[in-house]
Amino acid sequence: MSDSFELTVLDVIKETDNACSVVLDPGEHKELFQYTPGQFLTVAVPSDRTGLVARSYSLSSTPVDDGPLTITVKRTADGYASGWICNELRAGDTLRVLPPAGIFTPKNLDADLLLFAGGSGITPVMSIIRTALARGTGQIVLFYANQDDRSVIFADALAGLAAEHPDRLQVVHWLESVQGLPSEDQIRAFAAQYVDRDAFVCGPAPFMALTVAALKELEFPRERRHQEKFVSLGGNPFETDAEREPGADDDEDDVTEAPAPTGPAAHLLVDLDGQDYEFNDWKPGTTILEHLESKGIKAPYSCREGECSACAVRLLEGEVTMRANDVLEEEDLAEGIRLGCQSEAATEKVRVTYS
Repeated sequence: MSDSFELTVLDVIKETDNACSVVLDPGEHKELFQYTPGQFLTVAVPSDRTGLVARSYSLSSTPVDDGPLTITVKRTADGYASGWICNELRAGDTLRVLPPAGIFTPKNLDADLLLFAGGSGITPVMSIIRTALARGTGQIVLFYANQDDRSVIFADALAGLAAEHPDRLQVVHWLESVQGLPSEDQIRAFAAQYVDRDAFVCGPAPFMALTVAALKELEFPRERRHQEKFVSLGGNPFETDAEREPGADDDEDDVTEAPAPTGPAAHLLVDLDGQDYEFNDWKPGTTILEHLESKGIKAPYSCREGECSACAVRLLEGEVTMRANDVLEEEDLAEGIRLGCQSEAATEKVRVTYS
């Protein structure tokens, strides 16, 4: 289990009829909750059926002002967690949270940015905009698609930023109620004006798919094309072995364990938070995350099941095999990105970086 922390809720702000922002005070854990724009928090939501459920929500605040953390949550149809957060959470309550994670973040805040957001996909994009305007020098264009004007999250904040930075920020709203759903051709025509920029895409799966397809057709290189994906967590990163309810799989008479993998230990080199680690005893069948944890090193992760990118590493030398992968695309893999919670050694020497 990754270390989780109880943060105090300072405020719950109604953004639209179906979205709210939760302002959190990191308190004494301020250093652990430093983040980069575009990252997310994984929170524990109490559940009558399962004790709690884990959900990931992007940070919409900026780290520039060293202020409180803010996540923005859109209520989904029949969504238990989002409904509980928007309906039940109040100032003064506490929320159990894992430290920030995610790789949907600009490497260079001075770069010119082309941002695409659909609905609540504006959340990490808003953090990127706020931070880039405060710390960077580049030009920013936002294409923001919503169902109607009542569903536009951060409408006033975006208008204020555009008025404050008219020479740097351009916001283009697309309303389905007025223009219909945007097509791939329309997005491609829009993006064609900005082919030299770094593109970031976040929103519903269909919106992201057609936007990424348009960018690919315009030959945006992979290193300048980024998309954020969230998969509902199948596991529970807050759960300890003691908290896990016993079931049939815990009955020793009914379980035949596979033999542990055998073979020579691998040589693992890791760059994490600016510090280098080197090991000659990385056991077969053990993931990078598991090995680091066995050494008392706290490496990032969230779902532990290959369903998010919180544990992503970049492969610098050697090769690994992944037990599961529901989030990385072929182009991500070609770029050397791997999931630390799923990666086992496939060569005698492996070198990775978390940066």
